[in-house]
Amino acid sequence: MIKKLFLVILLFPTLNLWSQNPDIDILKNINLNRDKHLDNTFRAFTNSAGPIAYGVPILLIGISLARKDSLTFQKSLYIGASVVSSAIVSNILKYAVNRPRPFVTYPFLEKVTSGGSPSFPSGHTADAFSIATSLSIAYPKWYIIIPAYGWAGAVAYSRMDLGVHYPSDVLAGAIIGAGSAYLCYKGQQWLAKKRKK
Repeated sequence: MIKKLFLVILLFPTLNLWSQNPDIDILKNINLNRDKHLDNTFRAFTNSAGPIAYGVPILLIGISLARKDSLTFQKSLYIGASVVSSAIVSNILKYAVNRPRPFVTYPFLEKVTSGGSPSFPSGHTADAFSIATSLSIAYPKWYIIIPAYGWAGAVAYSRMDLGVHYPSDVLAGAIIGAGSAYLCYKGQQWLAKKRKK
């Protein structure tokens, strides 16, 4: 047992370097080889994450109240709960992991937009995938699903293109966002069944 523990302790720095290298290699390739003419476009995608993620459920609540539509109201509450729960999880993880931003660790990267809080996971990506997944579950039509995930994917890519997140940050953000939406959906189904009983 002690030999195995000693081996793990010896190999840990090597394993850590191996896991970090693909992350920085992919980010370096995306960030340093980007088309700089598209910086403003990717900034727009990045800056749209919060307003869309929080604005859509608020808009749907307003529409549902104006039309006295209880189904849309329920869907808007589900979508809002998905986004809020995703934000809570990603913020707790950010400060628990406390990973420095890539441009701090690797000064050769070009930081093209703001990024102040810890890096892991990407909150913008979590917001985007939470709203995309919850909208797709609430309104399962191709003309909702394709644009929603296309936009979420562009937000995720923009975080790497602009030099403020590692690919692993973005992947974790997408998993948290989509996972929160799915779990909120399952929670809503469970509550509906309990109410019927």
